[in-house]
Order: sequence, then structure tokens, then C-alpha cells
Amino acid sequence: MIRKNSIVLYKNQIALVNDIEGDKFIIQFCSFPLTEENISKFGSKNFICQEQKVRDKDIVLLSTSESPAKYSFEELIKYNDDQIDTKICEVWELLNSDNCSDIEFSELAELVDSDFNDKKAWFIFNSLVKSLQFKLIDDKASLKFKLTTADEIEVLKKKKNEKEHEKEERQNFLMRLKQKQLLPEDSIFMGDVEAFALGKTDKSKTLADAGFSQDVEKAHKLLIDTGIWDYTRNPYPFRWGLSVQSAKEGLKSPPEEERLIVPGVAYAIDNKWSKDPDDAIAFDGTYLWVHIADPASTVMPESSIDKAARDRGATLYIPEGASRMLAEESLSDYALGLKRESLALSFRLLLEDNCSIKECKVFKTKVNVECITYEDADQKKDSPELKPLFEIARKNIIRRNSQGAVNINLPEVHITVDPDTKKVSICKITEYESADVVREMMLLAGEGAAHFAFENNIAFPYVSQEAPDIPQTLPPGLAGEFKTVKSMHRRSVGVTPAAHAGIGIGMYSQVTSPLRRYSDLIAHQQLRAFLDGRELIDKNTMLERISAGDEAAIACKKVERKSNMHWTLVYLLQNPDWTGEAVFVEQKGNLCVFMIPSLAQQTTLVPSKPLNLNDIITVKASNIDISSQNVVFSEVL
Repeated sequence: MIRKNSIVLYKNQIALVNDIEGDKFIIQFCSFPLTEENISKFGSKNFICQEQKVRDKDIVLLSTSESPAKYSFEELIKYNDDQIDTKICEVWELLNSDNCSDIEFSELAELVDSDFNDKKAWFIFNSLVKSLQFKLIDDKASLKFKLTTADEIEVLKKKKNEKEHEKEERQNFLMRLKQKQLLPEDSIFMGDVEAFALGKTDKSKTLADAGFSQDVEKAHKLLIDTGIWDYTRNPYPFRWGLSVQSAKEGLKSPPEEERLIVPGVAYAIDNKWSKDPDDAIAFDGTYLWVHIADPASTVMPESSIDKAARDRGATLYIPEGASRMLAEESLSDYALGLKRESLALSFRLLLEDNCSIKECKVFKTKVNVECITYEDADQKKDSPELKPLFEIARKNIIRRNSQGAVNINLPEVHITVDPDTKKVSICKITEYESADVVREMMLLAGEGAAHFAFENNIAFPYVSQEAPDIPQTLPPGLAGEFKTVKSMHRRSVGVTPAAHAGIGIGMYSQVTSPLRRYSDLIAHQQLRAFLDGRELIDKNTMLERISAGDEAAIACKKVERKSNMHWTLVYLLQNPDWTGEAVFVEQKGNLCVFMIPSLAQQTTLVPSKPLNLNDIITVKASNIDISSQNVVFSEVL
């Protein structure tokens, strides 16, 4: 019978009955499990005790006396008998020879210790539970133990020895880890550190056991310092939960449907390394045609492919390669110019003399597309096919500038990594006039699509941007470009049209990259539904979906920036003698901000002499830390 001061078990831990109220017992128990490790770590006096009311079915009596004495937790925990293991073995031999099956704890405790009392109850009970000779029967109503057979004991001994060996091995490993001198076989212990550094878990037991802080960057550095990771390992896609593999589920072949056949040839103009051309342009003497890849012909809203694309938000472009929003195998059917005849969703624009849009119509089309590079297009800019496009682009730039467009020209680089050697190459992206042409055609298509959607009351993903706070006077050159960038506001995506001040357009949507941007894909789904007379996505649903896609796309951009910086630092480590020009772009107190065009990076340092904005110095890199993405650039004197 449970009385005041009785020793009981509550959730397999010792508890004391402080008082009794009706059919409830007020018990006191420790907030920490009373394990040897915790007692050693915190000390028996440092356990925080809690009180709680429980019912009799929640506790099991461990006391044996009818009038239990009052003991403290410290007294019960401190009790010890060095001969307990020997005594338990002797009792087991006695009971085993008598073919005993189950036995009550109180009887067993008295056999183990003839002078058994309540003070010894917890210690003996705990010792029996941990012993190999007896097993506690899972019966909450009583405390009974079952004898373990000799064969079972041998198995348990083997497991115990193995566990002790593993524990010893782990302790030796932790010693080596603290010294950062791991053996090749130690990699099996570092799995949770890798998972932590890759953002797959919130903490690492190995780091905690070795006394290291739970810091992702420090875990990254530790993996490099111990040789578990090569310094070239890029963790950022995994850390942000992004896949480095392209989408797996392939698109169906484009449906057989009526399409407008557009005569002539359209040109898909892009960088020489581009493998997914999704837009092509042409001028037929009256209309500007902007043809866009048509994956929305088979990717239906809320299909598995649509949901997967929304989760990705965009194709991830990192120096190691592209992880595509839509399956790689689908490119041959949907990218433009990879087959003799391409299927497109086309925007036919009738332009005013100043290039403002007089009319925009949308068609499902068949088009002949020729893929050419920017370099080829520049060389052919006076040809009859391309010259009108260059003229339209020049006029549109003038129109947008008159409407407050902000043109920023910062240096850009293209970073590539050899998949076998991990050798990094960085080359400055050449500026081509044809790149400006393609940009202007895409802006016209986006502007036209926004007007088309608005005029036809189609819920649509509109992109807007508040007017920047650009100072009235700007320095020339790169310093002026740098100051302009800092004056810009973030763009917004929503279902209500608004001005995009940055590009000087009153109403705008992105529609030209449905193979690699989810917002463009969902825009195409709406346009196709409208053309086919099908039900449209409503505004609230559209807002939810574009917000989810945009959030994922922003994550892609962050990972791209982190990955580019990672491989830039790898490049500097691979080229220790590197030096480069740095352009002074801003004064920040005693520090000067410099842009390094050949790396498309910025840094701060104190130059050896006073400088004027846009002055150039030569810098070198040192103290490169891959894990924290820090590098110190210093002036070469």
C-alpha cells in the first residue's frame, strides 16, 4: 500500500510520495533522469525536483516497509554496494538451480541483501534492471523480474562487450577529433557532423561530445581541417534544402492541337554555354514576334510536375551545372531551336514609332527557330533579319529611359568548374549589343503580356518596383553604378499591376522563361487557359502559388550567390599568385570600398594613399576561409 514517504517508480524513475490528497498522490521527482552520466555531470545535489499530482495507476510501489521513513533524493542516490554484482550473480545461480521463473522485486531484493530496507530499494532495483541475469517484466501493476537463461546471458555479454568496445573506440575518436588528427576509418563517426554542416539536422552530438560549438560554419571548417571534406565541397544547395539534380518527372510530348504557323525564321540569341533556349525573336515588317517555349501545353495547374516546379521556384544555376526546374529530358521537346520546328506560345506586338505597345495578341504557334550566339548576332546586326530588331531595341531603350528607367552596368563573370579535377575558371562576361536587344524584346513581351492579362481580366503574376532613391548627382564610372545599385528597392510580385520603376514600364510581368522560372510557367498556364476557354486560376489562388514559387526562387538566388562566392574562393586558393585590379567606388569612414571586376566581388581596405573615386589599385588575396566565405584583399605595393 502506498503511504506518505513511500518510494515509488514514476515513468521508470524514482519518486517520493510527499503527501496524499484523497485518491491523488503528491509526488516529488527529479527533472533529469537519474543516470550515472547525469549524476556524474551535475552532482546528486543539483537535480531540480518537481512536484506533481498523480493517480495510483501512474506509480508503482518500490518501498517494502509499512511505515516508510523519510529519505532525501541525495540519500537514495548516494547509497552504494560494491559487491552488488557478485550478490546478484549468486542469487541468479540459486534461483536458476531451482528452476524459478518469475519473482517479485521485494523477494528478490531480500535475497540479494538480507539486510534490505527502503534506503537500498532504488539502488538494488536499478542494479537488477542493469544486470544481465534478470529482466524486468513489462507489467505496470507489479514489479516482477524474470531470470535470464545462460544462453541469453552469453548473448548479452557479447553485446555489452561490443558496446563497451564501441564506447572506447568513440572516446579515442573524440580525442583525435579534438586534435584534428583523424584516421581514415574515423569518417564513420562524422556522419552527424556532415549532416549538420549540410543543414539536414539542427545539432550534432559528435560536436557536443567533442566540446565544439553547434555552429554550421565551424562544422564546415572542421570537416575540411580533418580531411573529411575536400575544400572544394559546396554545401550551400544542401544547406538551403535545394536539389542539385534536375526534376525527374518528364513532360508528356506536346499535344496535337491547332497552331498558327508563323512564316520566316526567328532567332534564339544567347550565350554560347546556354543549353535551354526558351525565347526567340523576329520582325516580319509589321509585327514584332517574341516566341516563348510552351511547357504549359502539358504542365497543368496542380499536377505533380507543376507542384514540383513550384517547390523549386526556378532552375538553380551554379558553377557545377544547372539543376533544372523541369526535367532535362524534356528540353528537346520544349526548348526552341533544338528541332527543325519549334512549338511556342507567341506574343505578337504592334508597336508605335517610339516602341510603346499599340497591340498585343497571344497565339499558340509553330515556328522555325535558329539558335545563334551573342557574338554571331553582333556580327550580323546589319543583316535584313536582325537590323530591325536592333533598331527596335534602341528605340525602346530611349522610351524606357524617358520614363525613368535605371540602367546599371556592373561587371559580371562566368564561373565554371571541371567536374573531374575541380579546377575553377572565371571569365568576365563580354558585353554584346545583341544582349541588349534580347533584353529589350523580353521586356516588351512582358509589358505586352501584362496589358493583355489586364485587358482580359486574367489573374496574373505582375512584377513591380518602387522608384529608387537615387541622389541627384552621381559620380561617373563604376562608382556611380555602385551607388545606383544601393539606391534600388526590391521588386515585388503580386496579382495587382503596378509600375516597375527600375525598368521604366507602367505594367509588367515576366513571361519569357517558363522552362526555368515558375512565375513565368504559371503565367503561361493562365494565358493558355484563356485561349482555350478553360477555367482560370482565381486571384487568391494565383497569389498563393506565385508567393510560394517566388520564395523558392529567392532561395535559389541566395544559393547561387553563395555558390559563386564559394568557387571564387576556391579559385583564389588554386591560384595563390593571383592579383587583380580593384576600383575605388565608395568611402566608408576610414575604409574604402573597392570593386574587383575580374571576380565580380567587392572588398573594403585602407589604401596606401588618398584616392579619388574610380581610381584603380592592384590587390592580392590572403587569409581565405572557405567555411565562413571570408577573404582579405590587400594592396600590392
